[in-house]
Order: sequence, then C-alpha cells, then structure tokens
Amino acid sequence: MPQPSDSAPAAQQNRLSKKAAGVVGLAVACSRVLGLVRELVFAKLFGAGLLMDAFVAAFRAPNLLRDLFAEGALSTAFITVFSKKITTEGDRSAWALANKIATLAVIFMSVVTLLGVAFAPQLIGILAGGFPPEKAALTIELTRIMFPFILLVSLAALAMGMLNAKNVFGMPAMASSFFNLGSIVGGVGLGWWLDPQFGARALVGLSLGTLIGGLLQLVVQFPALRRVGFRFRPDFAWRDDGVRQILLLMGPAVIAASAVQVNVMVNTSFASHLAGNGPVSWLNAAFRLMQLPLGVFGVAVGTVTLPVVSRFASVHDTAGVRSTLSHGIRLAFLLTIPCAIGLIFFAEPIISLIFQRGRFSYQDTLQTATALRFYALGLVAYSGIKVIAPAFYALNKRNLPMLVSFFSIATNYLLNQFFTFQLHFGHRGLALSTSLVAIINFAILYFLMTRHVGGLETRVLLKSLGKICLAAVPLALLCAAAQIWLFGGLAEMAFLPKLAAVLGVITLAAAVFGTVVAFLRIEEVEDVLQILRRKLGRAR
Repeated sequence: MPQPSDSAPAAQQNRLSKKAAGVVGLAVACSRVLGLVRELVFAKLFGAGLLMDAFVAAFRAPNLLRDLFAEGALSTAFITVFSKKITTEGDRSAWALANKIATLAVIFMSVVTLLGVAFAPQLIGILAGGFPPEKAALTIELTRIMFPFILLVSLAALAMGMLNAKNVFGMPAMASSFFNLGSIVGGVGLGWWLDPQFGARALVGLSLGTLIGGLLQLVVQFPALRRVGFRFRPDFAWRDDGVRQILLLMGPAVIAASAVQVNVMVNTSFASHLAGNGPVSWLNAAFRLMQLPLGVFGVAVGTVTLPVVSRFASVHDTAGVRSTLSHGIRLAFLLTIPCAIGLIFFAEPIISLIFQRGRFSYQDTLQTATALRFYALGLVAYSGIKVIAPAFYALNKRNLPMLVSFFSIATNYLLNQFFTFQLHFGHRGLALSTSLVAIINFAILYFLMTRHVGGLETRVLLKSLGKICLAAVPLALLCAAAQIWLFGGLAEMAFLPKLAAVLGVITLAAAVFGTVVAFLRIEEVEDVLQILRRKLGRAR
C-alpha cells in the first residue's frame, strides 16, 4: 500500500489500478495465447524457412508503423490529453476532441497506406536487404496487401484510448484477441482456397486474413464506445488546442516509441544477411513468446497506470504520480521476474511443445530457443519501460524519452555489429543486443523520472526487488532440476508426455514462487490478496 506521505486519492487509485490490471492481464493473456496459436498454425503450415521469412518481413513494415503511430505515439499522446480533458473540462469537450482526432487519423493513415503500397520495394530494401530477388519479390507483394492494416489498427487504438480513459479496460484489451481469431480463421481459410498445398500463394490468404483481423479488432469496440457516450461525427476543425497538444506530444513520442520497433527492424535487416533461411523466423517466434508475459503483465500494468498518472499530473499531484509509478514498477517486476527465469530454463521444451510439428523441425526449435533465452534477459526491463515511459508525456517531459530512444537505437546498432559480426553470435547476438538495450533504456528512464518527481520510492523498490529475487532462488533451482532430469530426452518425448511435463513443472514452479512471496509478505501480493478476499466475501 502507499506510504503515509502519499495522498488518499493516490491510495484509492492504486487499488483501482490493481483491479484494472487484473482485468487487462486476463484479457491480454487470452490475446497472447491466441497469438501463439496463430504462430503455431503458421509454423505448422509453412515451417521457419523461405515462406515464413517473407511473411514475417512483409508484416514488419505495417506492424512497425502500428507500434509507432497507433499503439505507440498516437495512443500515448491521445490518452494523456483526453484524460486531462475529462478531468478539467468534462466529457463533452473530450468527445469533441476525440472526433477531431479520429477524422484526422482516417485521412492521415489513408495517405500513409497509399505511400506504403507505392514504396513497398524501398521499404523491403531497408527491412530485408539481404533477401535474394525471388524472396524479396514475394515479400513486396505481401507488404502491399497488408499495408491497410495500419489504418484499421490506428482507429482501433483510438477507440482503446477513449475506453481506457473512461476506465473501461476489458473490451479494449480483448480486441486484439479478435485480431488473432480473424487472422487465423480468415487467413488459413483463404490460404487453403488459394493454394491447398500451402505454398507461396497461400501467403496471400494469410495477408488478407491480417486485414480481416484488423477490422474485427476495430469493430468489436463499437458497442462499448456507444455505452460510454461516444458518437462519431467527422470534424475537420483541427485548429484546436487539444489537437495541437496531441500533435506536439506525438512528434517526440513517435521517436521514443520507435526505439524498440526500429531496433526490431534493424535486427530483421541484420538477420536477412545471415546465411540460409530461418533466422528471421527464429527471432520472430522467440520474440512472440517473450511478448506473452510482457503483454499479460507489463503491458497490463502500463495500460492502467497511464490514465491514472495523467489525472494526477493534470492537477499537479506529484505524490500521486510518484506513488502510482512506484507501485506499477514493483508490480511489473514481481510478475515478470519469475517469467524470465522460466523462459530461460524452459525455452526448448516450450518451443518444442508449441511449434515443433509439420514443417517446423527440431533444428528450428533449438535455434529459436537460443534466441528466446537471450530475449528473456530483457523481459523485466521491458515491463518497466511499459510503465515508466508513457508517464513522461503525462508530465509534459516529452523530449526526454525521445533523446533516450536516439541513444538506444545507436547502441543497438553498435551491439548488433559487435555480437553478430565480431563475435559471430549470429541471430543469438541480435536477441542479446535487444535485451541489453532494454536494460540500459529502463535504467536511464528511471533515473530521469526520479529527478522530475522527487524520487520513485527507490528504497521500497529495492527492498521489494530483494524479496522477489530471494523468492526466485528456489524457483530457479526447481527449473534447473527439471531441465536436467525431466527434459534431458526432449527430442524423443511424445506430445502428450511433453505437454504433461511442461504444464506440471510450470504449475509446481508457480506454486513454489507464490508460496515464498506470500511468506515474505511482499507488499503487492498483500494488495492482490485483499482484493481477492473482498471479491470472495461479496460472492458469499
């Protein structure tokens, strides 16, 4: 719970944030599981060679813009200003701003889509310059098909921002589940119709399925938007103070949000120059698995923290901002440290269980597992960034994350050169450099934030971190024992014994970690238990 020096509203908002984080966490977990199912199906049908390399690289361009503009800069800037509008001027003014921004987003993203289609060859030349001509031509075709995805997902991100600002978190978080459902059902169905043998033409079906999923992600939020009072009316009066504030925030936010995605783009370019087919797909599958706990925990905590921080910032409540961020970071650490340990030890059995079938071979499993272990090293730092980075925009310190991003992009490029071509780590070096950059990025952002809000309860954080690490010791010992004695003959294990072993060990590991953290009375666990007791009491 907050320290005595914190304000009462901050304590109340922190309790609400934990409840909302649970809702978002469950919804995002569903989405991430469906995302894994999507990757599992695609891996079974296409393996991890030329075809999936082309599809992954083609989706990278619109997906990069999604993270930069839609779910990155636009979402962060919009939620910040929209939440302040609600607090200071009321709903009517906030809805008017939402109509202006939605109209602007439709026009601007339509233009971006047309440019993306026209300049797809140049984009793929940057993203995958090492692809041979035939592979590059297929990648360009798929990119052109999928580029309208950026328009759909930008509008979906705006809808999510409006609902989050109105304290509606469940449906926006579930919306991405519908993207995965649409891309799986629509993509596989159209792929089979175009090419029953699932060759290169079937990838066109997968690309069209991506658009179907993007459309579903948008429209499923419409009923919730109507319930909170939003009615879309085109509004071209863009000479508005709120619009200006969002655009001013977006410029630095695009650059700040670009750090991870530009680094992923650079990694893809480096991977395209590695020998043979597979490195792009191996890195993509590993990064997807790392994003599962990141989305369930890091993104969930960050999603519910930003509107609360924005409201406290709008009334200059520094104590509320400080308490909310501190709680968010500690909760993210508590949830992601055991996940990182599990991914490091169980990378091979998890990937084997999920992906190894059809055209996805045991060799693909081994190569993907090595990348996942290195990605997992940065998981905790990634979760901290998801919480702390958006808060700079709420505090009107938008240039600081931008400068940190410049530094991280340059650092990532240099580390890629060093690990890949000097030490010859191959695709593993790309994953390692990504994690190191995330750790450096979080450390810098944390230091800068402490300067601007008068500290982030660092002593409490270190105490909590020490307890979490202590609880992680028996967890790590259990994982190491299971890796040695249970998963030693992984290649020969049948699916059902492998499934039972993986689920059994994960369940036991979670129970061990949960028991130790409860015994150590870690603050965030106590808060979660109080929420559960209240809910059980009401149920009776």
